[in-house]
Amino acid sequence: HFQLEFPHQNFPLAHMHSQLLNVFKRQEPTSSKLQRDVALSLTRIGWNHAFEYETPEGLSIDMAQPETKIAIEVDGPSHYFKGTNGHLVVNGSTKFKARLLGQLGWTVVHVPYFEWDVLLNAAAQDSYLRSKIST
Repeated sequence: HFQLEFPHQNFPLAHMHSQLLNVFKRQEPTSSKLQRDVALSLTRIGWNHAFEYETPEGLSIDMAQPETKIAIEVDGPSHYFKGTNGHLVVNGSTKFKARLLGQLGWTVVHVPYFEWDVLLNAAAQDSYLRSKIST
């Protein structure tokens, strides 16, 4: 992934790229109830997707349409920290992953937990996702 960020840089571990990538890919993604709920809503609205999709580069995407390169990332509480003013701020690893996916040609749609949690029923969830995907 460093080569995406710094394409003209030589890295001391570049000769170990395939071994490092294999270790990185061995980490099994875990899905949350929030992710499963979003996936269910996507299915209801007819948005065909792969769940816990892994890109050829080894990045895990919560839900994806590989053919259109649209990624849905469900951002639970661990994706945020409280800023100095008390507002939630997206953390660095979440921003970095979105930036890498963008460099690989993906459009990343974020579903923050605090927006999802206020949706009271399936109709509201479906409407919310339709509007997120269409923008």
